[in-house]
Amino acid sequence: MTRYEGDSERTFAALPPAHGKGFALTWWGQAWLKALEETALDLSQLKAGRRLARAGAVGAVSVRPGRITALVRGRDRTAHRADVLLEELTGNQWDRFLEMAVERAGHVAALLDREMPPHLVEDAAATGIELLPGMGDLEPQCGCEAWDHCAHTAALCYQVARLLDQDPFVLLLMRGRGERGLLNDLQARSTATATSRPEPSDTSARSEPEGVDAAEAYGMGDILPPLPPLPELPAEPGTPPSLDTETPAGPGVDPGALEFLAACTAVEAHRLLAEALRIDAEQHFAGPELRLDQDVVRLAAGSPVAGVAERLVDGSGRSREGLATAVQVWQTGGAAALAVLDEEWTVEGETLARARAALESAWDDDDRPALRAKGNRWTVVGASGQLRLGRDGRWWPYRKERGRWTPAGGPAQDPGTALAAVRLADEEQA
Repeated sequence: MTRYEGDSERTFAALPPAHGKGFALTWWGQAWLKALEETALDLSQLKAGRRLARAGAVGAVSVRPGRITALVRGRDRTAHRADVLLEELTGNQWDRFLEMAVERAGHVAALLDREMPPHLVEDAAATGIELLPGMGDLEPQCGCEAWDHCAHTAALCYQVARLLDQDPFVLLLMRGRGERGLLNDLQARSTATATSRPEPSDTSARSEPEGVDAAEAYGMGDILPPLPPLPELPAEPGTPPSLDTETPAGPGVDPGALEFLAACTAVEAHRLLAEALRIDAEQHFAGPELRLDQDVVRLAAGSPVAGVAERLVDGSGRSREGLATAVQVWQTGGAAALAVLDEEWTVEGETLARARAALESAWDDDDRPALRAKGNRWTVVGASGQLRLGRDGRWWPYRKERGRWTPAGGPAQDPGTALAAVRLADEEQA
């Protein structure tokens, strides 16, 4: 049997809570839960596991031949690694399974269409192959060190029942064969069986291949059924797969950093899908196209993993202190705030006239500070404050700390309000 690279493990994102819903709607899922209930000795642990699964306490589920794994949080929110083991079928058993499926054309067609016919289990059992687990076939292992099914492994099993409802090929992977490898072998055997059959002696009995002339098909374009509507935009980006597997990370690889980058990729994919569906993407994830150095700041600001910002210093084009300031700015106002930090530009024409009018009306004559203008920056003479005009017309407050200009707050439409934020920051530092 050929095992295809990347076909021996699948990771399913954590499912949402299932309050008021049944765990097994298909006969595959129901048979799985029956095996669980017949295996467990303590029914109270099953009930506790069912409550945990309903509450969404089961994290991403990793499925591999002979094993399923997930992190499950107990009622006290403590996370335990839960595993459930299921014996894999032998190579000889898989050969018998494929031979049985090829002999029944209906099974081949259904499997190649990614469907699981109910009679498949019965026909496999007739050849001595049990696909579904029986009593005692589900072996639990948990970090809480319970010797039998505990609430954590029970919760994992209930979650797997939901996965089986969605994709029964999960069971075949647990039994040792990935979907792609199984279907490729099945198709190859089916083709070999068909070509080995003798040709009929009466050539007149051969049926001509059915089809429609190309010109006729093109002419029927207006009466063919319309394409299905485009899918709706998901409410939020998907959850990337968990990297908590038995495979150790390579040297220099930080799993936490990879998970963070995967989450960022999911966010970007969601934004691109919004644009593709012609939905205003700015209402989901606003922001202009970022340069590489700006995107580095975004990653450093959003990373929940300790040490990621330190590793991004080289790619940012900034010093450690400069990157820390840029991160602070990003957290204040994103890409627009970062542009105000980095860019000094000449204010001209109508924009300059509006800026001067705003500065003139912001204070009474007795309270107006002395300002020295340079580009889009107005520095308070003899003080540590500065106003920066963004290209969107908003004023950003800055104050000088240890010789470096740093943001003192968020933007304001009125320069007087922005400068008040600088004074407040000075008072807090005093």
